[in-house]
Amino acid sequence: MSLRTRKLFARILPLLLASLMLPAIAPARSFVAGAPQAAAAADKLDLNTATAEQLKTLPGIGDAYSQKIIAGRPYRTKLDLVHRKIITQAMYDKIKDQIIAKQPKPGGMAPAPK
Repeated sequence: MSLRTRKLFARILPLLLASLMLPAIAPARSFVAGAPQAAAAADKLDLNTATAEQLKTLPGIGDAYSQKIIAGRPYRTKLDLVHRKIITQAMYDKIKDQIIAKQPKPGGMAPAPK
């Protein structure tokens, strides 16, 4: 093997090994990174199930807005508050990090088609 070939091989080998190891490392990273997101989602107030008292804890939301939010249920996304003109964009910008619109889980599995 020539010197030039050995140098090329010495430069490519670490890259090749790294590319082979990446798929084994990537799932572990995504699992660890997903844990804080799941915990953060649990801390958010669900628009579809929150009581009027819970909604009033949000900045700028009082009696009138909490009743409008409850009357407008169900919400597919938290942006529905603005799209349906229940609150203003400015108010949404203040509370968007504190709310979530969870979807109800289906009651059970659908029967298999015959």
